[in-house]
Amino acid sequence: VQLQASGGGLVQAGGSLRLACTHSGPIYTNYIAGWFRQAPGKEREFVALIRWSSGSSYYGNSVKGRFTISKDNAKKMVTLQMNSLKPEDTAIYFCAAGPAFSNLASDYENWGQGTLVTVSS
Repeated sequence: VQLQASGGGLVQAGGSLRLACTHSGPIYTNYIAGWFRQAPGKEREFVALIRWSSGSSYYGNSVKGRFTISKDNAKKMVTLQMNSLKPEDTAIYFCAAGPAFSNLASDYENWGQGTLVTVSS
């Protein structure tokens, strides 16, 4: 599975961005697609995940209520709609894939290259 993330950019606080992650190769039924982020000098942080088969999702506390993860099985694409962005959301955002419904980066087997999101105050 190869992942390609896109959609990052510069936005003012309070604004919105939509990230996309395109998956190439097979999508296994119970596979999980996730988003993580990493700010300079900080550890990688879980953002959100979704199960390809059921659409069940789970969010990190810092983004709950502001971000929405969704999927398009036909396009093999997962999107992350980010609203009410804050300067602390500034980070490189990575998409990932793996078999476990998990918020741990170590449980994900495949990673995209990352896309930079910068939120100005």
